[in-house]
Amino acid sequence: MSAFRDSVLSTGFGLGWSAVRRMPERAAYATFERIADTLWARRGPDVRRLEANLRRVVGPVATEAELRVLSRAGMRSYFRYWCDAFRLPGWSRERIVTSMRAVDDYLLAEALAEGRGVIAVLPHMGNWDHAGAWATLAHSPVVTVAERLEPEDLYEKFLAFRRGLGMDVIPLTGGDPPFPYLAEKLRGGAFVALLGDRDLGRSGVPVQFFGEKAKFPAGPAALAVDTGAALLPTTLWWEDGHNWVRFHPPIQVPEEGERSRRIFRTTQLVADSFAEGIAARPTDWHMLQRLWVADLDPTRAPSGDRQP
Repeated sequence: MSAFRDSVLSTGFGLGWSAVRRMPERAAYATFERIADTLWARRGPDVRRLEANLRRVVGPVATEAELRVLSRAGMRSYFRYWCDAFRLPGWSRERIVTSMRAVDDYLLAEALAEGRGVIAVLPHMGNWDHAGAWATLAHSPVVTVAERLEPEDLYEKFLAFRRGLGMDVIPLTGGDPPFPYLAEKLRGGAFVALLGDRDLGRSGVPVQFFGEKAKFPAGPAALAVDTGAALLPTTLWWEDGHNWVRFHPPIQVPEEGERSRRIFRTTQLVADSFAEGIAARPTDWHMLQRLWVADLDPTRAPSGDRQP
């Protein structure tokens, strides 16, 4: 976990899991927005990294002033996500469902009705926690993988909330490898949701993303290739006082050829769908880490953004 996200969680946990939920709603979000603005104004390495990533999205035509406007909105979106995350366990099931806006969720409903398993693959965008809770209550229980958080007590609270809604959450690390379990669930017709734009294992699939080489995790595509499950790219954003989720058309997974080539081609199609959604809502893409291969070379990282 990045030191920056660690500090965000420490701030939220320091305010108190229950205290953030008890604060008046407007005050809670205003507090997190002020924290976002303060960190943005300091222009630390994570803000500079966000701007470098956004530069890939918006291209060279955007001025530095325009990029700064985008990064400020991006920081506010990121902190809104965390304020949501702390407050979501206090929401009623009705609010979880009615406060989410969905675009083309008939694609999800149709895929689930086929009974062959469904994989929703998402970028780090908008509020995927709210989307997962909504999907569990409105469509089908979600099976997903969770990164372990520090402190452990916070991780356990998030886990208990998700499982209390009916979600099946397994840890990314510290247990059996998740791939066999997810494959088994998909063959039984389950609905799996996975983040798919950051290669945590540094062994991902090379893709072209906004005109440059990046690496995406192979898991979502590999699961689709191995199980025949439907693969739905899914993008998210904040607009008009609501979290939104859009289901893109299912990826046409190649049926012939070597397994590795099928996975590579499928992952590239996922990257293309992500690029479409992120380009439409760049400030809701919460990518404060290095993503492109060129940035993974420490000699080319911006000052203050070296690999540890």
